[in-house]
Amino acid sequence: MEASSSSSSSSSSKGFIANVEQPHVLAVDDSLIDRKLIEKLLTNLSCKVTTAENGARALEFLGLGDQQQNSLKSNVSKSKVNLVITDYCMPGMTGYELLKKIKESSIMKEVPVVIMSSENVPNRIDKCLKEGAQMFMLKPLKQSDIKKLRYHLMNCNS
Repeated sequence: MEASSSSSSSSSSKGFIANVEQPHVLAVDDSLIDRKLIEKLLTNLSCKVTTAENGARALEFLGLGDQQQNSLKSNVSKSKVNLVITDYCMPGMTGYELLKKIKESSIMKEVPVVIMSSENVPNRIDKCLKEGAQMFMLKPLKQSDIKKLRYHLMNCNS
């Protein structure tokens, strides 16, 4: 996993996060360029961002890896995230499979998960939304797409 965490220092200038803890977003994408783009867009909204290059790394970070499932429940408080945004098409584990693992977890199931893809496949979108994805976004993401996440980021701090 890239231990890449970014945050912006001027949260009050963005208005919607003033006087509350910065939302922490886990961005998962096998493409370095896409990870960097998502990180930049999210830090523009005063979010703390951690990136992972695949689903297995994301699960490790969330404390849901195979070895961690039973023994490290305390890890979740340390790596608490308010939202997960993941690519759909990744080698090893798809974004859909990652979504299912998160939603099956008693400790992480309330965390909103957003799926993104460069392919507009209606049955794939429906499948992800039925499994519990908060939103499905088409890549390449723009700042206006990320602004749609404000509602989920604001509500997860309470």
